[in-house]
Amino acid sequence: MVRIRVLVVDDHRIFAESLAAALAAEPDVDVAAAGSGPAALRCLDRAAGEGRRFDVLLVDADLGVAGAPAVARAVPDDAETVVDGISLVAGVRSAQPAVRTVVLAERDDPRRAALALQAGASGWVAKDCSLQRLLAVIRGVLRDETHLAPALLTGVLRELTAARKHRTESEQLVESLTPREREVLRCMVAGLGRKAVAERLFLSPHTVRTHMQNVLGKLGVHSTLAAVALARRAGVGPAELAGDVVERGGQLA
Repeated sequence: MVRIRVLVVDDHRIFAESLAAALAAEPDVDVAAAGSGPAALRCLDRAAGEGRRFDVLLVDADLGVAGAPAVARAVPDDAETVVDGISLVAGVRSAQPAVRTVVLAERDDPRRAALALQAGASGWVAKDCSLQRLLAVIRGVLRDETHLAPALLTGVLRELTAARKHRTESEQLVESLTPREREVLRCMVAGLGRKAVAERLFLSPHTVRTHMQNVLGKLGVHSTLAAVALARRAGVGPAELAGDVVERGGQLA
């Protein structure tokens, strides 16, 4: 019998333990639970290192949010930083793309469901769904199915269409940047400040300041945070913080 390894990630201990116990009663399901995003990432890394990769993550949509709307963040390396559910989905998608993720939500929310799908989730399921429904979703996503409640479909499609339009507009703005300005933008996405960018690209802080001002102007924004948000919509990833080869001169200077 092929066994399915499931990791439940929820900071509500009673819910996580109850769900894990219910799933563990299935003859073909092995279950573990984690109470935070960083704990889940450690669990995934440890299991992968031992050759026991998880197949499916069940992630609380409101992980670490304590009643407030989730804010997308980069997945951190330290165990003390809060990681919301959608950010965890994106981090897992990047680190272990074979793992399927399903977001468990208290309520239907087309905007956040669309964000979850864009981050790499394979489903958005109500927390109060039946065990049989959840098992069907778990088995379905392992067949590369995407699961959404029918009531969410119209709203999610509308959100994805709007996001695609914004992405196209953002891509056009990013294309207006010079190669050097795009490199500076990638450093901004990586969270580097002016001094760090200058050291990385072998430029003076004054030159970096000029490049950053040009980036903001061409993107039509007034802050680094807004520039980073636009860059992410356009699919611009962060600069790698190790192992990159950086040109010291020529047309990029």
